[in-house]
Amino acid sequence: MDTLYLIMPAYNEEANIAQVIEDWYPVVEKTGSAGRMVIVDDGSRDSTYALAKEAARTRPQLIPLTKRNGGHGAAVLYGYDYALEQNADYIFQTDSDGQTNPEEFWAFWKQRDQYDMVIGKRCHREDGISRIIVTKMLKAVIRLCFGVSVPDANTPFRLMNSQTLRREIGLVPKDFNLSNVIISVIYAKKKCRVRYLPITFRPRQGGVNSINLRRIFGIGCQALRDFYSINKTLK
Repeated sequence: MDTLYLIMPAYNEEANIAQVIEDWYPVVEKTGSAGRMVIVDDGSRDSTYALAKEAARTRPQLIPLTKRNGGHGAAVLYGYDYALEQNADYIFQTDSDGQTNPEEFWAFWKQRDQYDMVIGKRCHREDGISRIIVTKMLKAVIRLCFGVSVPDANTPFRLMNSQTLRREIGLVPKDFNLSNVIISVIYAKKKCRVRYLPITFRPRQGGVNSINLRRIFGIGCQALRDFYSINKTLK
């Protein structure tokens, strides 16, 4: 039976984490007893990690991890490395803010053996016009920098074959803040088998988003410099 590791980064998500675990844990259970739901606490300053540990007391397939704060991308990579070390067959990543729908996972799981990655395309977004604009700008920047078209590069709803990820993850800079974006770009550049499926994207279910427009602008400026360097490596 294929082993699934569900990787979920979390930073200051005490308002959401208990419900998100409640919603997503059954997905891991249904895929088999060897699967794991891995919460990667990114140095939260609230009770996120404590709540995850409390939830794990009655959920043997839930693994709470914690690390020093390094940003979303670094937490994602930390979780991917952990899953690869545990010899997961498939790795699924989503976020801990309650914006994604567990019921939409099963369409991805059914196609797992046909693609290197099945990734969501956010067609029904309720997370604000500024985020939609950022996604469109990112698509244009990727096209300009890398010469590939990626419909939704940063979607936090992706199912990956671990063999392909293991082969390509070394191209992602350590602790890179846009790690999922670069993984999407690498797969497009390497012509990996990728399928986009439509997903809904709900409003944040609680708490405050730690990424504001000013920080997005700063991340974007740094990303342009990093993209140039990474593209030289890919060539």
